[in-house]
Amino acid sequence: MAANPMGRWYFGWNIVAAATILTLLTVGMRMGIGPFFLPMADDLGFSRSLLSGIIAIGMLCYGLGMPLAGYLVARHGTRPVLLLGNAVVVAACIWTVNARDPLSFLLSFGILLSLGLALASPVTLTPVLTKWFIRRRGMALFFLSTGSMAGIAIMTPLLNMAIQTAGWQATIIGFAAIYTVITVPMILFVIRDDAPMHGDQTPEFVAAQSGKPRVQPESLKLREALRTAPFWKITLGLFACGFSMNLLGTHGVPMLMDHGFDASTSSMGVGLIGLVAIFSTLVLGRISDIVPRKKLLAVIYFVRGLGFFGLLLAGAHWELYATAALGGIVWAGSIAMSSAILADIYGVRLVGVLYGCAYLGHQVGAMISSWLGGWGYEAFGTHWIAFGSAGGLLIIAAAIVLFLPPKEFTLTARPLAASH
Repeated sequence: MAANPMGRWYFGWNIVAAATILTLLTVGMRMGIGPFFLPMADDLGFSRSLLSGIIAIGMLCYGLGMPLAGYLVARHGTRPVLLLGNAVVVAACIWTVNARDPLSFLLSFGILLSLGLALASPVTLTPVLTKWFIRRRGMALFFLSTGSMAGIAIMTPLLNMAIQTAGWQATIIGFAAIYTVITVPMILFVIRDDAPMHGDQTPEFVAAQSGKPRVQPESLKLREALRTAPFWKITLGLFACGFSMNLLGTHGVPMLMDHGFDASTSSMGVGLIGLVAIFSTLVLGRISDIVPRKKLLAVIYFVRGLGFFGLLLAGAHWELYATAALGGIVWAGSIAMSSAILADIYGVRLVGVLYGCAYLGHQVGAMISSWLGGWGYEAFGTHWIAFGSAGGLLIIAAAIVLFLPPKEFTLTARPLAASH
């Protein structure tokens, strides 16, 4: 039975905590490939281009798994999908450490592990949080971004230390074991889909709204929603987000090492971005329920874009850490804001599947940047091709999302037409 949202402690925050930890582990592994990159390439005898290509395909599969995760959650609920994801992750990790040729490594690390992590991704957890939270939906979804940032901040240095101590194979097996021990109890005893009817709204707000006609944006069918302009604007923004986030996660450490920083400093520089983002999320989450979300999303994209140019130009330790700290302030939030805006426009019934479809754009960007980061460096001897593109795409995304409709906008089955 769902807890009383007006009681001393709202049970929905327990679900937020569990979802944040799950996101920390899954995103931390999928986006924290940087420490694995060179050890894997050296041990397996893969070139940077080959390994980048495998990772790129994996990122695409991670994205393709998002709509599947949203569909399965809508049909079977959150808990079974998360348990299935856990089983797939464990199987993929075991297969990965025994793979030695490119095809086996592609199937295990690239494809199967990506699909398993997609089944336990923020897309899977967003629908349950939108059910439990209405009044503070922005804050709740921002905590998922906190988990993502904590994954970068905590997992990147920890994975780097584990790899240096025990090797990349032992690190992957250790991850599978820790992931299972931590997440399965939370899935079984914390995650619940049966939210209270009015979520976290106060009795006063519910009473005030009881006499007013409710707008039902969820009247749109999925096919109709996919043809509307706001969906594609959000998807284009997520493309730039995925391009930049995965480029940093996969090639950030090698890029900084190529610029003269040692492995520990490079890992700490990337990790600092996520560390700062953990605390900035608390502020951004509160702001997101007050100011227009599209404006906040535009600021996030714009400042993050400038941060990529700053990382390329950093030559001293203090420059690296200063850029990472400033970038970390706005590093979190684009995914949370995008999912919240989708819920605002299309309603909670469609948010899971729509978010999964939009997140596919995120992973298409991630796939391209995974490949471009390796190929661009080998072909031209510079990281400006990939990292400069990331900065430019983020600035363009900032302009695009400013044309999203306001929070109160309601779609009435209009295909790819006016969005404002």
